[in-house]
Amino acid sequence: MKKILFPTDFSEAADNAFVHALEFAKIVNAELVLLHTFELPVYDNQFFPENYNVLFDSLQLSEFEMFKDEIPKLHAIAERRNLDHIKMSHRLMDGSLIFNIKKAIEEENIDFIVMGTSGATGWEAFFLGTNTGNVLTAVDVPVLSVPLESEFKKIETIGFTTRYRAKDKKALKEVLKIAKKTHAKVKCLYVKTNDSDVSSATIKQWEDEFEGEPIQFSIIPSDDVHDTILDFILFKDLDVLAMLTYKRNFFVELFKPSLTQKFSNRLNIPVLAMHE
Repeated sequence: MKKILFPTDFSEAADNAFVHALEFAKIVNAELVLLHTFELPVYDNQFFPENYNVLFDSLQLSEFEMFKDEIPKLHAIAERRNLDHIKMSHRLMDGSLIFNIKKAIEEENIDFIVMGTSGATGWEAFFLGTNTGNVLTAVDVPVLSVPLESEFKKIETIGFTTRYRAKDKKALKEVLKIAKKTHAKVKCLYVKTNDSDVSSATIKQWEDEFEGEPIQFSIIPSDDVHDTILDFILFKDLDVLAMLTYKRNFFVELFKPSLTQKFSNRLNIPVLAMHE
């Protein structure tokens, strides 16, 4: 059975992402590992010689009490969606988010991470350095980021961008596995710029290899890669967009509000960031 790590700060965005985590766990036959991390403030104990330990004990206790109060709320969400059969375990860890996520990945043999983000207006911050954005570049397992405004709906269409490389093919096969579990189709986009060096033979080889699979290949000539992908998201009515994180700056540019203002409603879909 696969494992999904779900880091949460118990915010509205995190609770919304939890629904996606539950449904994704159902699709890939996984259990959830719920993780809450906190960082105790750094104090110079020479200024707190008497109550230093008391102060830290109090802070740790307050985090534990919040954790204890919030976990039943997540279980209630699972019950309301008839997904309370999904196995869940819980971890409360002191320390930095990235360090603890890496530690949990190693100790729990995690296959996926699902995290919430602030939505269309927060995409730039997401990839530039928020918690989810930091996770995206710090781990080597796929990360499903879920905007606050993204209500879960059945996954029927998954978008995938490619440059027809061997590593893209490997990722596409993983996306196809997910698609088959939810009876979805995959719409694969290649933006052919003037500098593109992909041969017609390579494209034909891919089409032959995936013949009979629920995959539709689209090749769009354009030197404006970002807007072409945004149009693709809009007009292909995607439920999830899967992309390789081979170029982090590409993600930053793709989701800048200046580029996505007219598409902001359509961009409220989860993005599955897959690693090379």
